[in-house]
Amino acid sequence: MSNAPQKRTRQQRVAAVELPPGMWATMWTNVQRGGVLLRIALAALAALFLWGFTRSWDPPFEHRVGETPLRDIVARVDFSQPDPDATREARQQARKLAIAVYDQNPEPIVQLRAQLRSEIGKLLVATSYDEVDQEVWKLFQPTPAAGTPDPTEEEQAAQFERFREAFSDEKSVEDFYDKLREAMAPLEQWGIMESLPPEHDANAEKINIRAPGAETVAATRNVSDVLMSEASSRLQQALNEKLPSLDVAQRIYAWLAPRLRLKPTLTLNVDATRVAQDEEAAKTPEQTKPFFAGKDVLAKGGEPLSVDRVDLLRLEYNQSLAERTIGQRARRTLSVLGMFVALYTLCGFYCYHREPRVLADLYRYCVLLGVATAAIALGKIICEQSWGADVIPLLLFGMIVAIAYQQEMALLLTASATLALVVMSGHEFPQSLVLMATCAGAILVLRQVRTRTKLLTVGFTAAAVGFLTALGVGTLYGQNFTLALQDGLWLIVWSVIAGSLMTVLLPSIEKVFTVQTDLSLMELGDPAHPLLQELIRRAPGTYNHSITVAALAETAAESIGARGLLVRVGAYFHDIGKMLKPGYFIENQGQGDNRHDALVPAMSTLVIIAHVKDGADLARQNRLPEAIIDFIQQHHGTTLVEYFYRQASAKKSQEDPDGGEVDESSFRYPGPKPQSREAGVLMLADAVESASRVLKEPTPSRIETLVEDLARKRLLDGQFDESGLTLEEVRKIGDSLVKSLTAVYHGRVKYPDQETA
Repeated sequence: MSNAPQKRTRQQRVAAVELPPGMWATMWTNVQRGGVLLRIALAALAALFLWGFTRSWDPPFEHRVGETPLRDIVARVDFSQPDPDATREARQQARKLAIAVYDQNPEPIVQLRAQLRSEIGKLLVATSYDEVDQEVWKLFQPTPAAGTPDPTEEEQAAQFERFREAFSDEKSVEDFYDKLREAMAPLEQWGIMESLPPEHDANAEKINIRAPGAETVAATRNVSDVLMSEASSRLQQALNEKLPSLDVAQRIYAWLAPRLRLKPTLTLNVDATRVAQDEEAAKTPEQTKPFFAGKDVLAKGGEPLSVDRVDLLRLEYNQSLAERTIGQRARRTLSVLGMFVALYTLCGFYCYHREPRVLADLYRYCVLLGVATAAIALGKIICEQSWGADVIPLLLFGMIVAIAYQQEMALLLTASATLALVVMSGHEFPQSLVLMATCAGAILVLRQVRTRTKLLTVGFTAAAVGFLTALGVGTLYGQNFTLALQDGLWLIVWSVIAGSLMTVLLPSIEKVFTVQTDLSLMELGDPAHPLLQELIRRAPGTYNHSITVAALAETAAESIGARGLLVRVGAYFHDIGKMLKPGYFIENQGQGDNRHDALVPAMSTLVIIAHVKDGADLARQNRLPEAIIDFIQQHHGTTLVEYFYRQASAKKSQEDPDGGEVDESSFRYPGPKPQSREAGVLMLADAVESASRVLKEPTPSRIETLVEDLARKRLLDGQFDESGLTLEEVRKIGDSLVKSLTAVYHGRVKYPDQETA
């Protein structure tokens, strides 16, 4: 049986060809990674926070004092406006209708009845009319009818006898007093008074009666029932009905009537009455004025909104929110969340292609996401307190991103944050334009922060842009000129405040975002820095080398648009590790003094390579920024220590010609390779400066050849693969280095009294 492979058909050959995955397949693969899912989850949490914090399921309130609507604003829903005057009047009426509280003291009635019994007793002790105390008997004489003559002496005696017969025995006396008590019981229970007191300002028809000191009301009576006139009439009627004879009843009433007027028992309790009035006023519902959807005009077009009009519009807004259905809120919620998804996607794609370090570093990602979320949330809070002040957090956010990353990214992220804030705050299109223009003005002039007044200058620039934009947009959209001018002036205030705040916050921002502004770099590059002073003392040759490299690298970096100042300061510190063993580096050695002569090549390589790690440790110990530490670690990349590698190779060839080649990895720096354009510039400048010192005749052509050779060697070695440098930029760096070195090694005129030039 043949073992020859079977020939595949054309379809099988075609099917065997696998193309690389497309964009969507690659994206789906990346999304399934844990780190990507975590970042998406954090973005979703930020969106949900903003959604809940700003109540994005409901539309925002869109009006403010001084705003001039272009057309009449008509009510969209039926609602009512509280009417304070009507409410005040209704509650005042309720106070007047409240029932006053009176304290009833029955003791005067009891005493009056006891006095009556005593007086009757005085009459009954007399056995005949002649023995009667006439003064007492006169008190029991009823008032005669008009035109009736006074009774004679005999009639008086007969009347007395009839009166005395009514109390003929003890039982009749007790019955009399029982009937008298029953007749006067209403007076004891409900009391009497001559008239309502002047301070009575409550219900004039009824009163509440309670015992003195009691907390509860005993009864509610008509005022007429307790007034002296009505109470006396009822007492007279009760006496006529209950006493044994009409004559006795009339005589008892004749004695009681004038004395009752001197014994009022009801007293107005002012405090309790006020409490009752307050309770009735509190029960009175608030009076409102109705407005109807589609009929009532809430604000006239072309007229600035007053405080009262804005309050009325807010009432209509609150009522419209109360009538919103779950479906309406769900649709707005999905719309807002959709906007967040679109903005996050846009910003995410930008960062993925232009600023991948933001997505790669979880700390940077969380900080940037947190700052963006805080800017939007603070903008929402500030906008509710002072219209237009929300530009402050937006300006701060834009300046932070511009300082930490780049202006292009700051423009995109600030525009996205502005759009989100506009939707959540209810700004109209004119206000949106003003906010975006103000932020863009600040970002575009924020290139380098080299002075302490730079951020204030940025604030004033943003203020000028905002002021002019506010005036232009206000005029374009028919806004009242006074209001537009007012908005512009407030924008000046807010922008200057933002610039001032940014000046104060700058040190903290540098630490949080691990970035260095030109201002902090200038402070860090001060020759009086303790590390540089120590480098001068221990390794003056290395210091001079660093100064020269700094000058070369700064010019080269600026030729490609990189941060020259950052490269210069990085160059100052890139070799600080050499100060620990300065004698092992050629620039610090004297004539004929080379310590490597006593070491094998491998040991010399370890000593040379160690200056990178020692320098990074010294930098961290002295709290240098990470950006400077990166230069220290990356300025040699993973290049080969050629001198000792060749020395080791030659020695091994002599000792064992057939032993193979020396392991190159043992003679390479640990890296990493340069991770930025600035680090790549420093690598090449460092190598060129060191190599140029050994040129016997540093002519421009030799310098150019040297630079080209070194640049080509590092390109072929892959040292610039991770730096982001293009071939064109490497060429520009080389040209700059050639010009700088040519200037350093320029020819000099030989004077007659000099043996050498």
